[in-house]
Amino acid sequence: MGTLTLSASVPALEPAACVDSVCPEATTAQYAIFITGLYLIALGTGGIKPCIWPFGADQFDDSDPQERVKKGSYFNWFYFSQNIGAIIASSLLVWIQDKVGWGIGFGIPTAVMGVCIASLFLGTSLYRFQKPGGSPLTRICQVLVASFHKRNMKVPEDSSLLYETQDISSAIKGSRKLEHSNELRCLDKAALVYDAEIECGDFSNPWRLCTVTQVEELKILIRMFPIWATGIVFSAVYAQMSTLFVVQGKLMDRVVGSVTIPAASLSFFNSVSVIIWVPIYDTIIIPIVKKYTGKERGFSQLERMGIGLFVSILCMSAAAVVEIKRLQLVRELGLVDEEVAVPLSILWQIPQYFLLGAAEVFTFIGQHEFFYEQAPDAMRSLCSALSLLTNSLGSYLSSLILTIVTSITTQGGSPGWIPDNLNEGHLDYFYWLLAGLSLLNLLVYMVFSRRYKEKKVA
Repeated sequence: MGTLTLSASVPALEPAACVDSVCPEATTAQYAIFITGLYLIALGTGGIKPCIWPFGADQFDDSDPQERVKKGSYFNWFYFSQNIGAIIASSLLVWIQDKVGWGIGFGIPTAVMGVCIASLFLGTSLYRFQKPGGSPLTRICQVLVASFHKRNMKVPEDSSLLYETQDISSAIKGSRKLEHSNELRCLDKAALVYDAEIECGDFSNPWRLCTVTQVEELKILIRMFPIWATGIVFSAVYAQMSTLFVVQGKLMDRVVGSVTIPAASLSFFNSVSVIIWVPIYDTIIIPIVKKYTGKERGFSQLERMGIGLFVSILCMSAAAVVEIKRLQLVRELGLVDEEVAVPLSILWQIPQYFLLGAAEVFTFIGQHEFFYEQAPDAMRSLCSALSLLTNSLGSYLSSLILTIVTSITTQGGSPGWIPDNLNEGHLDYFYWLLAGLSLLNLLVYMVFSRRYKEKKVA
């Protein structure tokens, strides 16, 4: 943020001012500073986001039932605070950048980040720290190499013959021992002990011999993979908020009273939806559901995520219905060949944004909680990163689907479903396609979630 602030406030780093409609091109140095700032933000975000969720959850004691319940609320309210920040950034800061200047607009979040860093360090003596367990990717590779090296050995039926340390704690720092599971028994070969290893008493080479806990770490990741993959389709639906929802809104009546609403600003209602749904979920839904299920958090993480996937289908259906009505007006008014807005208020888009916000509260927060609770103790940051990875992969999937649909529907000179002029197309078909894919995704999710076996600590 500091680099962006400099690029927007130091005259030598700012591009020359536009004259009428002609804007001089920025210099190489100006481009370099600006791009460096953007990439530093991406790098910092990649460091903060996968760690901040599990670090906050680590402050709660799992052995205390009350703190365990509070930890569930922590995930809800952390996401709530993120959306408060998003609202401030998309409203107040945007107004400052537009009316006052980009230097001040970037300078304010830079100063706020400085305060946040200072606050983080001031609380150092109060935090609970988990011991770092080393590289999880290294341990995964060790299991694969060791099991391949012993591929010709037979896994015994008695799991007690597999190698595990005799200590109370695991050989992996910061991790509890995990119970053996009977799935993916081919990986158990990594924990088989050679006769030669028994004779010499040397069990120190992790590339030849792994503990049961280390093998179970990899098994857990494999079991979590189908659940993780279903999040990609959900993220593809979420990606429509900043893409096709905006394009759809541009061709609707954006005047409300005396104010013209920018189409992209309706994402504000998505954040508002999250802010409304989090308190409702945490203070109303959970206590009611808890009475019927007996679970301390009302729903399990898998049930919560499944509800969110279902709501995402409703979101796409709502968007499709709005587009059907919009296209109906286009035909009635003879505007098919004109790229102009129709007299249908953009406020009709609010339900789809509101439903998407509700789906976020169930699925995205449920994902973070699931990957924290089910991840091996020393792999929580990695699993949190995998959870966030679904966002970017969902955007790529959305682009891929859009490319395929455009390629197929424009054959034979047809304008296709999503032409430059949406009045000629059928964006509603694309929304129904996403609704159908979301339904299929939900069915796949239900199959794997039913089969999923939660981790068991020894």
